[in-house]
Amino acid sequence: MSSHFDRRAFLRGAALTGGVWGLQGLVARGVLATEEKGRREAGAGSYGPLRPTKTKNTGEEILALPAGFQYTVFSKTGAAMSDGKPTPRMHDGMAAFAMDGKIRLIRNHEVNNRLGKEGIAIGDAAKSYDPLAGGGTTTVVVDPQTREVVQDFVSLSGTLQNCAGGSTPWGSWISCEETVLGATPGTDRNGAATGRFRQGHGYCFEVPVSATGTVQPVPLKAMGRFVHEAIAVDPATGIVYETEDFNPGGLYRFLPNRPARLAAGGRLQMLAIKNKPGYDTRTGQQMGRMLHAVWVDIDDPDPSAAETDNLAVYKQGLAKGGATFDRLEGCWYGDGSIFFDATSGGDKKLGQIWRYTPRGQAGGLLTLLFESQSPDVLQMPDNLCVSPRGGGLAVCEDGPAPNFVRGLTSEGRIFDFAQNLASTSELAGVNFSPDGQTLFVNIQTPGMTLAIWGPWERGAL
Repeated sequence: MSSHFDRRAFLRGAALTGGVWGLQGLVARGVLATEEKGRREAGAGSYGPLRPTKTKNTGEEILALPAGFQYTVFSKTGAAMSDGKPTPRMHDGMAAFAMDGKIRLIRNHEVNNRLGKEGIAIGDAAKSYDPLAGGGTTTVVVDPQTREVVQDFVSLSGTLQNCAGGSTPWGSWISCEETVLGATPGTDRNGAATGRFRQGHGYCFEVPVSATGTVQPVPLKAMGRFVHEAIAVDPATGIVYETEDFNPGGLYRFLPNRPARLAAGGRLQMLAIKNKPGYDTRTGQQMGRMLHAVWVDIDDPDPSAAETDNLAVYKQGLAKGGATFDRLEGCWYGDGSIFFDATSGGDKKLGQIWRYTPRGQAGGLLTLLFESQSPDVLQMPDNLCVSPRGGGLAVCEDGPAPNFVRGLTSEGRIFDFAQNLASTSELAGVNFSPDGQTLFVNIQTPGMTLAIWGPWERGAL
């Protein structure tokens, strides 16, 4: 990583973290996706009807895909990795990077053992943030021609419930913990014991793409201690946007003291709506309406109360007029904007997709791009990414089975792209390879990673 902020490098990095996506049509015509039932029709951005498809390398029938698409499967839970460790379970958020002629995936594992447990860390105890915690990341080197594994190893160990995160333009993955458990003992809603960890959790951690083994973990405490989900970096400014997977929850941004050096600290803020303190986005929203957003400071991003109060950071922002969302999850940069979704947002609690467009440092515009009115159209959107070809968004679902990867076009139409046939589990970690030719996605349970390729030019992705 460079030792200074290089704006050109940031802008080059935008090719990894987003794409150009003309959304004027989506804002104007987002209602189409809820009014029309023909999302599977050719010509609406769709690639055609889905059909059960066997993997290229193992012959298993794991996904239903449109005609012409192929895929491989790898990194199944329990499979031996190059470092001798078994592949951890609970595959979740993920990003792809180019390095040495290969694709490097850095992949989260959303393991939450909830109670500190000896021997559960996925990597060596000496390099584990908390040896009593079972989450972390693995790095998987993939051959871009065969779409199969060349090398894989634990790259972050001893963290907890690493759900999502995001890539940075300077060549790293930020892995986010979706829990604030720590040393304090407690019980969950079922009466089971929790806590008793050696470290507090609820932080972000950085994993360089160049790492060749397990990194020494450093919690980025200035980025906040809350129920993290995902991040996205604006490559023009180095500002990091963060989502909170809780209801109620907020959208945050981190202004680093030194761009590309997150460990050097910075300022955490929460989004608010100008002249509408405490604005509630969860219901009663209108697609296409633009709201003027501002930002309020979080005075204490790492409050001691966070270990027993999921909302300790959110409450600070709310007290200053911050806006409320319902379970913010996926987050991605593209076309000068941050795209994110509220998994349970909307009048039907089926999900919302939002766009935030910065207008200088002080604020910007918040727009509801899409709100689902039917589970047949979209149900509980989770991880998402912007297509590098400028056509639309790929969105994973985390709802009752069946779960799909859906495509959302720039004209506001939704279509099915892939269906999980292997289990009732969510799909996660959707992202394109740097050259745009391969779409990677995870099935969380049983854990596995899939690499999909085919005639992308035929549709909106």
